[in-house]
Amino acid sequence: MEKLKNLFLYLSAFVPMYILILIKLIIELISKSLVFNMLYILYLITLLILIGSGVFGLISNIYFSHMSSKEIVILKKKNITDKHFFGYFSLFVLFALQLNLKLISSYILFILILTFIGIVYIKNSLYYINPCLNILGYNFYDIIYSEINAKEKIQAKIFYKGELKENNTYKVVFKNQHFSFINKK
Repeated sequence: MEKLKNLFLYLSAFVPMYILILIKLIIELISKSLVFNMLYILYLITLLILIGSGVFGLISNIYFSHMSSKEIVILKKKNITDKHFFGYFSLFVLFALQLNLKLISSYILFILILTFIGIVYIKNSLYYINPCLNILGYNFYDIIYSEINAKEKIQAKIFYKGELKENNTYKVVFKNQHFSFINKK
């Protein structure tokens, strides 16, 4: 179950790219620079499955997979969203722009590139690199916190929608070891 959850988190990171490619596909069909054929149908089905899987992955991980929660006090925080977001976002914007939808070789390369990036993404637990979450308003923080009534300081990387404040109490919802959210208490 954990591996499937991680796969859905990976697919969700690319939802903006899938949408860009879908828009490109529709525009090229409307402008008649692309013919409606089996390759078009293959792209369309693949993109719709990937978009649906990515959206499902985000919704299920954000709202429906509560594993445990704790109340914590944020001692230090540093927003590190920008360190990861632009490099990843520019990667898939450039990829989407250069994709030649008329060639079967481009479709095969599209699938292979997603597979190779997915292997690295999941193997190295890169779930924090998710431009889709940033577009939805979540920021990625490196924090030092302590649990309520505890002295131990713990470091973590966590998502929060909005601006996280130091010395405030928050409820942390642990999704899995690489993907957690903080909610305002």
